Amino acid sequence: MAWIPLDRNKPAFPKDAPPILTEAVREKIRFFFSRYATRRAVLLPALHVVQDALGHVSMQAMTEIAELLEIHPSEVMDTVSFYTHFWTHPKGKKVIVACRSISCEALGGQKVIDAVKQHLHVREHGTTADGTYSFMTEECLAGCDHAPCLLIGERMHKQVKPEDVPKLLADAGNDRIAAPRSDLFDAPAAKGGASNGRPGGGSSAETVGATSDIREMREA
Repeated sequence: MAWIPLDRNKPAFPKDAPPILTEAVREKIRFFFSRYATRRAVLLPALHVVQDALGHVSMQAMTEIAELLEIHPSEVMDTVSFYTHFWTHPKGKKVIVACRSISCEALGGQKVIDAVKQHLHVREHGTTADGTYSFMTEECLAGCDHAPCLLIGERMHKQVKPEDVPKLLADAGNDRIAAPRSDLFDAPAAKGGASNGRPGGGSSAETVGATSDIREMREA
């Protein structure tokens, strides 16, 4: 677990700071309430919604999520600090994730990692000066048969060689994928407002039915 160091003598954010989560973001989080037995169980979806909207999950965002889910802020921090996917500080427009598993390591993964760092002049979990890229490593990207791998956004790049890095990072479309994206987190907005039977929105069943992933699970 990666703990977030805090200076207890300095507030994490001003007490009089205006709310950082918009009503639209809060409504997306509330959309999940009827899908889980408790509000505590909505924590992971809530974190995904907030990071998608703000780019990262700040201390203030953690506090507001805790209030919305009726849990302690420390529980939110514990979860954020456990998963490497969540960022507590602003990140670049695109995130590059390098695999550090044994398969990638054996086939030259470290050289690819070094090439990315040298080309972008960043360290791990760092961001380029122009804010375009952030870089991090993960234990496995589940692409062992195509090692070494790099993940840019949601697009997997396979059998990457160090000499491929400059051209790959210069490609403006290096994070684009052809597969359709699930609209699960955007379902409330797609229905024109509230959901789960609240005034002004479609029912929970209607909203969930619009998501291909859920439909596939139902059919299975």
